[in-house]
Amino acid sequence: MQYAFLIVWTIMSTVTFVVYACDKLRAKRGKWRVKEKTLLLLSLFMGAPGAMAAMFTLRHKTLKAKFTVSVPIFLVLQALAFVFLIV
Repeated sequence: MQYAFLIVWTIMSTVTFVVYACDKLRAKRGKWRVKEKTLLLLSLFMGAPGAMAAMFTLRHKTLKAKFTVSVPIFLVLQALAFVFLIV
């Protein structure tokens, strides 16, 4: 079960990072953006590590309080879920 969790966590984190990166690129180009709700839902559903990585490496959504508060909370909850699985 732990391996399945890690595989899903890795895939979702990668997808989330890519979506954040695409949104950042679209923001720079003045094009259609990904909804903030979508970004937060991706973060909530196992994508928090990718969201955190994107926020800090791409400097994306770091000034938005709902992201700087909720994404770390999602990350902690996901890490706790993993710890619960291995114990």
